[in-house]
Amino acid sequence: MCANRQVPLLFEDIAADPMNAEYTSRGWEPVYSASARSRIILVGQAPGRIAQETRIPWNDVSGRLLRTWLSVSDDEFYNPELFALMPMDFYYPGKGKHGDLPPRKDFAPRWHPRLRAMMPHAQLTILVGAYAQKYYLDGVSAPRLRSNLTETVAHAEDYLPGFVPLVHPSPLNIGWRKRNPWFEAENIPDLRERVRKILGA
Repeated sequence: MCANRQVPLLFEDIAADPMNAEYTSRGWEPVYSASARSRIILVGQAPGRIAQETRIPWNDVSGRLLRTWLSVSDDEFYNPELFALMPMDFYYPGKGKHGDLPPRKDFAPRWHPRLRAMMPHAQLTILVGAYAQKYYLDGVSAPRLRSNLTETVAHAEDYLPGFVPLVHPSPLNIGWRKRNPWFEAENIPDLRERVRKILGA
């Protein structure tokens, strides 16, 4: 795994925020990557346990599939001048009854606008999963968020050129991908083309 250890934007402010004191007391650092030169912003849910322990976003099987979907190398993905990796919460939320707990609702509204304002070169925001899509598309974009994730992803072209909604690449969603073969046959090639144009610019 190759990760850029450059200190991301606002790192000290986020780590010192009282809202994150519980995590700081455990010795945890916020897990994200962002640079003033980032070209693509990728918004996911929250770091998993492995990502929190290694301090590397998307450092798991889901991340490997995501990089395959994007058709980018580890070096490209973890280069903050290319990708800002900004989950809805920058700390592992813990384990629930059916997988990881959801990200805190008040984290993204506090930090995402400030970070995005510091990335003037960003041309595309990729929204991975329902939490990211609800925050960024519900009531903000036109047209609005669709009735469910499948419909939102199926109508991905409606949110261009600013946003691309994706299903989460978790192994738990293998069944969804089998039931919706159009996603990898149509959406993924289009996404790869857009990403390559931006990175090649």
